Amino acid sequence: MSWVEALILGIIQGLTEFLPISSTGHLYLGRHLFGLDDAGLYLDTMLHVGTLIAVFVFYKQEIWHVIRHPFSKLTLLLIVGTIPAVVVGLLFKDYFEEISTTGSTIGWEFLATGLFLWFADSVKKGFKKMDDLSYRDALFIGTFQAAAIFPAVSRSGLTMAAALMRKLDRETAAYFSFLLSTPAICGAVMLQLKDVVSGEVEHISLFSLFVATCSAALFGYAAVKWMINYLKHHSLKTFAVYVWVLGIVVLVCQYTGVF
Repeated sequence: MSWVEALILGIIQGLTEFLPISSTGHLYLGRHLFGLDDAGLYLDTMLHVGTLIAVFVFYKQEIWHVIRHPFSKLTLLLIVGTIPAVVVGLLFKDYFEEISTTGSTIGWEFLATGLFLWFADSVKKGFKKMDDLSYRDALFIGTFQAAAIFPAVSRSGLTMAAALMRKLDRETAAYFSFLLSTPAICGAVMLQLKDVVSGEVEHISLFSLFVATCSAALFGYAAVKWMINYLKHHSLKTFAVYVWVLGIVVLVCQYTGVF
């Protein structure tokens, strides 16, 4: 893997982790185009580290608050919202790793993501702010996050859609969606690090890994900031149309044997 390919994969990870269009699905397509289907777990881990850096920097005040006040409402909201993903991840880890490797369902998953985005954007405009967020809201949003364990189902897309369904206003929906990603990405990194330590590390240059991590962090930070501002005045339906088109293209390519 060249540093240019690492740069592009980092950009893809950074942008699509927080835009509601699925990072895992886009990385699968990016790797396939570069002939890097076996780029490996080590690269995945470092890409997630990059996006983790992005949310840590953007939410540094909130994370510091959680550390200093482990029993605050915000901390408990994040715990409640993370529980469904933990349960589903532990119970079905092997199954989802298998379908992530084959990519056989990603076309349909892009289409499903679009349906959720379109429906949520059609819901009557919400009014709730962070102070109005209940534990029931957090659990509902977290349940949608658990469904995003499918490779091409967008985590940010589903959590934003769920937040809009629970009558959060658009800005707050994006804000809580990205904040809720922090424990999810932390968990993914820790699980991957465990596998990396116990297995054989792929032969990828340290410079390429550094480039991938930095680009994921920089573009991830930009995507978080941009998306929160974008949702104040714009629709999710643009992203729904995009993933529908992409899903159809992927399905056509799969059924015609292109890949």
